[in-house]
Amino acid sequence: MKKVPALLLLELFTVYHALGLSHEGSGAIMYPNSDNEVVHEETHYTPELDYKYPHWCRTLKLHNGHMTCSSPRGGNYRNSLGTRCALSCERGYKLLGQSSVQCMSSRRWSGTAYCRVVRCHVLSHIQHGAYSCSRSFLVHSRCDYSCFQGYQIEGDRYRVCQAGGSWSGAEPTCADHDPPKLKCPLSRVKVAEPGKLTATVSWERPTATDTADISMQILRNGPESGSEFSEGQYVIRYKVYDQARNMATCKFTVHVEVRRCPVLKAPLHGYLSCSSDGNNYGAVCEYHCDAGYERSGTSTRVCLFNRSWSDQAPECMLMQIKTDMRSAGALLDQFYEKRRLLIVSTPSATDQYYKLQNIMLQRAGCGLDLRHVTVIELIGIPPHEVGRIKEQFLDTEVIEGLRQALQITRSYFNMVLLDELGIDRERFINPTTSDELYNFIEEYLLTEEEQERLQLNKDLCD
Repeated sequence: MKKVPALLLLELFTVYHALGLSHEGSGAIMYPNSDNEVVHEETHYTPELDYKYPHWCRTLKLHNGHMTCSSPRGGNYRNSLGTRCALSCERGYKLLGQSSVQCMSSRRWSGTAYCRVVRCHVLSHIQHGAYSCSRSFLVHSRCDYSCFQGYQIEGDRYRVCQAGGSWSGAEPTCADHDPPKLKCPLSRVKVAEPGKLTATVSWERPTATDTADISMQILRNGPESGSEFSEGQYVIRYKVYDQARNMATCKFTVHVEVRRCPVLKAPLHGYLSCSSDGNNYGAVCEYHCDAGYERSGTSTRVCLFNRSWSDQAPECMLMQIKTDMRSAGALLDQFYEKRRLLIVSTPSATDQYYKLQNIMLQRAGCGLDLRHVTVIELIGIPPHEVGRIKEQFLDTEVIEGLRQALQITRSYFNMVLLDELGIDRERFINPTTSDELYNFIEEYLLTEEEQERLQLNKDLCD
């Protein structure tokens, strides 16, 4: 009776052991989770080793991967005790975890692993450009680069996220190869202003545009707008650089023309004095006659825009002094703005001062003519008074009119010097040498032009 329970217990233990229902020790069964991981499920029994039991460990799964397993039993046993599996991922996926696991006696696999899709690092932005990707930064994604307007791509136009997690090619750059656009004003011709040899020329400052840059500095080579240009042709150049040092240039010409009339000839027995350059547009030429000659016709001529002179050329005619006038005013009018007058008065032709002065005046005749001076003599006391210009005699009424108008006394020797406007400029009560007369006339009465003319003709009287 005592053997029956013992045999019964032994048989029950054998059945439980065969079915793996023992509760001694602890173990683990592997289940795949939602991330394809091989996880452990803790148990609280230690099964007896059985290499022939085909489903010792749970079936191993690896999404997007491959398993190469070898079992002690051979064949297609993939989860029997002692089975070893080599794990790998499909192209484009990366294995995270152990690359090899084994079915353990604890009914667990020796490790976990799963396949994660490969990702490349985030691409950095390129200056003056952008990129767009087909699948973000996942494996096999293609990112195409483009440049902003005005820039051109240099390098790889696209990059692909490779299976190894790196990008193909190299990062490109956006380079500015397009030069800016610069437009100059039109070339121009300008006529010099009247009476001048220059012209003021102005133009609008060129404007520059560029597809890449907003503001650029424009450089000029040549005079600036609003400058005074002398006669000739000028090339004005402009250039501009963008930030990439691409350059654009433009140019235009400024032609300044001085319109000229034919060169005037000096009149016979006279000379010309002209303003500006003598025969340019707006120049004024004044006609002058030599001593003893008077101008017949207009005094000035102007060079016109059509390159011709105004009016007709005057002539220098031998001066005809009329002494048969009835008044002093009529006599003086002949000399107005033409000649200066030196009026000599003496109470008698035998006056010693007069005799000495008369000798000096005869020697100074040529010099006085060069200085446009005519001598009038008033000699004696009425009723024997005489007035004369060289060999021509004056009427008594004219003599009296001159004395009253100019307050010339008969009591003693004296001289009165009048300018070309008939204004009393100097009086002398003593004989005066020709040099003293010349010096006074040159210093106070002659114009600059007359002085220049005098210097040219001084030798005529030597």
